[in-house]
Amino acid sequence: MFDGWEVQAAVVARIAFAMLLGGVIGLEREMKDRPAGFRTHTLVAGAAAMLTGMGDMMLAQAQHDHDGRVQIDPFRLVEAVIAGVAFIGAGTMIAHRGRVVAGITTAASLLMVAVIGVAVGFGHGWLALLATLLTLAVLSVLAWLERRVTRRDDAG
Repeated sequence: MFDGWEVQAAVVARIAFAMLLGGVIGLEREMKDRPAGFRTHTLVAGAAAMLTGMGDMMLAQAQHDHDGRVQIDPFRLVEAVIAGVAFIGAGTMIAHRGRVVAGITTAASLLMVAVIGVAVGFGHGWLALLATLLTLAVLSVLAWLERRVTRRDDAG
C-alpha cells in the first residue's frame, strides 16, 4: 500500500505545486466573478498533475514487473486530462438567447491550468511557472487592452 512512499511524496509535492499555480489563475477568475474560480482551477491543476504523476509511477511498476518491456505513450494521459477538462469547460460556457456565449475565457483558462498541471506532473516546474505568469498576463493585461480598444471603437 505504501511501497515507494518517496516517489509518492514527490508526486504529492508536484500536485501541491500544480494546485498553487492553478489557484493563482483561479484567484484572478474568482476576483472577476467568473463561473469557475479559485477552487475549480486549483482542483483541475492538481488532478492533471496527479494523473501524470500516477502515469509515471504505473509505468515504473509495469517496467519493473515485466523486465522493462512495457512502454507507455504519455500523450494518452494528456488526452485523458483534456477530455475531462473539456467536459468541465463546456459547463462554464453559457449561451445567452443563442447570440452571445459567455465563459469562453474561463474555459480556456481551465484548459491552461490543466496543461500547467500536466507540465508539473511530468516534472517541468519552471515551464509551468512561466506558463502561469504568461496566463496571468493574458487574463489581466490583455483584458485591460481589450477594454481600451473596445471603448475607442464605441466612441469613434
